[in-house]
Amino acid sequence: MSYSSSSTRCLQLLEKCKNLKHLHQAHAQVFTCGLAHNTFALSRILAFCSDPHHGSLSYASKLFQHIPQPTLCIYNTMLKALLLRNELTQTLNVFTQMLQNGTYPDNYTLPYVLKASARLQSSCLGALVHGFSLKLGFESDIYVGNSLIVMYSAFDNMKGARYVFDEMPRLSAVSWTVMICGYAKVGDVDTARVFFDEAPVRDRGIWGAMISGYVQNNCFKEGLYLFRLMQVTDVEPDEAVFVSVLCACAHLGDLDIGIWIHSYLNRLGLPLSVRLGTGLIDMYAKCGKLGLARGLFYEMPQRDTVCWNAMISGMAMHGDGEGALELFRELEEARVWPDDITFIAVFTACSYAGMAYEGMRVLDKMCRVYNIRPKSEHYGCIVDLLSRAGLFEEAREIIERIPSSSNPSEEAVAWRAFLSACCNHGQAQLAEIAAEKLFQLERHSGVHVLLSNLYAAAGKHGDAGRMRSLMRNIGVDKAPGCSSVEIDRAVYEFIAGEKTHPQMEEIQLVLQTIIKQMDFSGSDHPYLFVV
Repeated sequence: MSYSSSSTRCLQLLEKCKNLKHLHQAHAQVFTCGLAHNTFALSRILAFCSDPHHGSLSYASKLFQHIPQPTLCIYNTMLKALLLRNELTQTLNVFTQMLQNGTYPDNYTLPYVLKASARLQSSCLGALVHGFSLKLGFESDIYVGNSLIVMYSAFDNMKGARYVFDEMPRLSAVSWTVMICGYAKVGDVDTARVFFDEAPVRDRGIWGAMISGYVQNNCFKEGLYLFRLMQVTDVEPDEAVFVSVLCACAHLGDLDIGIWIHSYLNRLGLPLSVRLGTGLIDMYAKCGKLGLARGLFYEMPQRDTVCWNAMISGMAMHGDGEGALELFRELEEARVWPDDITFIAVFTACSYAGMAYEGMRVLDKMCRVYNIRPKSEHYGCIVDLLSRAGLFEEAREIIERIPSSSNPSEEAVAWRAFLSACCNHGQAQLAEIAAEKLFQLERHSGVHVLLSNLYAAAGKHGDAGRMRSLMRNIGVDKAPGCSSVEIDRAVYEFIAGEKTHPQMEEIQLVLQTIIKQMDFSGSDHPYLFVV
């Protein structure tokens, strides 16, 4: 189809639109140039309207309603616009209208509908679309197949995802990537690793999916090891890989790799994105370099709520309550809206710093100013905050304020915090009350262990033995504690009860020396090393 010079200029004008005012002008030109029913022109207008920053979905909807006979291209553009704006029900309505008008979908249409089904968490609808795609002969289409795998993975139905994967005659790197992500999402990192190992070609997405899968499932050492293997290849890591590796570094305390990533990014000369900057801040804070974290935070040109949360949490874990509260005030002055996690970080900071009064003021502001309803994590933090300050009756009152409609597990979080604080302060009677409440709410080995340690510290060895015996009789096991330490760029892991480290005898001698020194100095926590 050939266009006149005026029509060509009109279409070029559509491509150059930067805002809604430009679009209105270009749309007017579409009419004057006789392109009011031109499929390409209409699809470009609809596509611009789908932009979440500059477009207008209402404008797109009005335009779409006035198109007498939308083509498949127009339908697909409208479906994409609705999906980008998360208008899921409308997406399905347009798809239904399309079928009613006798227009059959193609391999672009079905992925949009499958994504809408996944976001709606409608497995029945997804299965119907799957059946419909088979009926239309799309069983061998790679785009539809990958979208089906993503949909089944969203429902944690890896059996369905595996079936689709095995039936696809041709696979792409995306096919392997989504299978790895799906298995990692349900916690099956071993099967995810099998898919990673069997992938014929490992691109950046496949490496990133496996590294991220390890980190999501707390397999931090495995994630770092895989990153080192990736460095041997010609595949360049991207932002997602760096963020995953920084998270692993933060949890393992592996400062060297974290610093290497920071230096590598600086060598590239690229400005730090908010996501990468937040990862670096979190890593430095958790590796004990709060000054570096703070400096990086203030150097960042843009900061979102997650970034502020990471810095406030860093202050909290270092016991800097005043600094955390000051940072929270700066957040408010910057007109950044805090979320649930922001307040958890502030409460934790106040708790570690013994600032009970300030923490209660922040709680009042959270409820009254920001209209955030306290969740179990908030109640747990406040109970811990008050209990650490010795305000046990006030802490009990907070627990009693938990709505009766709440899930029992939410109430258990608060009682566990109360029990832990009572044990730390030697409040045996209150600890027994908290334990009794927890026994009613859940079966939790930590309750028995805390009580046993409390009794042993108080010299009630009979009660301590009775509690241990009770644990054995009812089959309650305590997951062994685990810790790690970095020495000379190597991370060593220790698991409670295991004595496999080659230098265990020397370690035990040092530990005994530390215990003797604590006894000599009159430690307030004589039961810290009770096992």
